[in-house]
Amino acid sequence: MKVAVVSDIHANLHALSAVLAELDRDPPDELWCLGDVVGYGPDPNGCCAEIARRADVCLAGNHDLAVLGVLAIDDFNGDAAAAVRWTQSVLDDSSRAFLAGLEPTATRPGVELFHGSPADPVWDYVLTPQAAEWAFRMTSAPLILVGHSHVQLGLQWDGEAVHGGVTTDGDELDLSSGRWLLNPGSVGQPRGNDPRAAFLELDLDAKRARFRRIDYDVAATQAEIVERGLPAALAQRLGHGV
Repeated sequence: MKVAVVSDIHANLHALSAVLAELDRDPPDELWCLGDVVGYGPDPNGCCAEIARRADVCLAGNHDLAVLGVLAIDDFNGDAAAAVRWTQSVLDDSSRAFLAGLEPTATRPGVELFHGSPADPVWDYVLTPQAAEWAFRMTSAPLILVGHSHVQLGLQWDGEAVHGGVTTDGDELDLSSGRWLLNPGSVGQPRGNDPRAAFLELDLDAKRARFRRIDYDVAATQAEIVERGLPAALAQRLGHGV
């Protein structure tokens, strides 16, 4: 089975549309989203509608939960909090209902999915070998998928140590030996000093993974952020991939 994995869309419809158009060139069997459909960006309703229509699995991220009022806005920094408040003011009923039906974890055959990590599916980041080791020890599936950090990662556990690290566009991994933890990166607020939208392609039968980046209309999203009165810093960072 071929699966496309996206995460951290953050209400950036231009980025999401570019990724979906690329996937449509060779459609996967399923699309999985690891959460944070909203937050930061200018089009939460458009992104909720697309993911609700296209994704076979979707998790709840911390920004999704904050917009619903499940998490306190005080838990977020200034720009993120401002984006949560704005999103709450524009979120339509169908988007709210979609987000309310999500959970921060899921399982598929041979795969465990978390927005954050097994230690804390909502808030925890997996960015170090130590955090990855804990994630492996707390799970049993051959493949673990996490989002939240916006950083593309490919980490292998051989039972004794963690190997691997940050990945780049086009990197391919053979998943046939050991256990693996992968992060697809962020569609809507990419990091790693690369402004292109990030996602992941899996071939679960062949046990292969391929990390992808794709250009989108960054300027259009930046203009919409400013037009809607969201913090200007949220627009600026998109141009630098930080």
